[in-house]
Amino acid sequence: MTSPLWPYVTPGIPDSLFERLPGIPLTKRENRLLMLCQLRLEPDSVLWDIGAGTGTIPVEAGLICPQGRIIAVERDEEVASLIRRNCDRFGVGNVEVIEGSAPECLPQLSSAPNRICIEGGRSIKNIITEVWAYLPTQGRIVAIANLLESLYAVSESFAELGVRNVEVVQSAANRLETRGNQQSFTALDPIFILSGEKLD
Repeated sequence: MTSPLWPYVTPGIPDSLFERLPGIPLTKRENRLLMLCQLRLEPDSVLWDIGAGTGTIPVEAGLICPQGRIIAVERDEEVASLIRRNCDRFGVGNVEVIEGSAPECLPQLSSAPNRICIEGGRSIKNIITEVWAYLPTQGRIVAIANLLESLYAVSESFAELGVRNVEVVQSAANRLETRGNQQSFTALDPIFILSGEKLD
């Protein structure tokens, strides 16, 4: 599926095409590509995106999975409205936005996932433990960590739950930027992307 605003099947929508709110983080394109790669989405995947923020992953996943269903969980009402607006901008109609805090809101989600992406949350260990119970065999989970504490928390959770085929990738991307008459490379904030499977 493609969008008039992004008429390509290739993921990697430029950050500038998304509507944003001051102070609300946006998953940068380079990091987003790594996360989508680790999710290994299929045309009919059902993805839960926990802490969906600006909605970049739901939009990209919605385009990649035209027969699928994306459920974006966001606790802030204003940010949830932003996700809906970004879905509308790209003509993505298979994203459902749930206003609520994970893990408390998980029982009300309408479809069981076979892919889970955790982009944020106040208690990431609790969230991982709770979502794991909903993930079927052969399902995949991806979590990001941008703090040392959250990296430890995700790693410990994966070990305790027996997540299989674990992969850990640290992003290290630079962008060419023009400042005055000069061009220089500016590093994006690095994140860790942890992924794995539920095999039994």
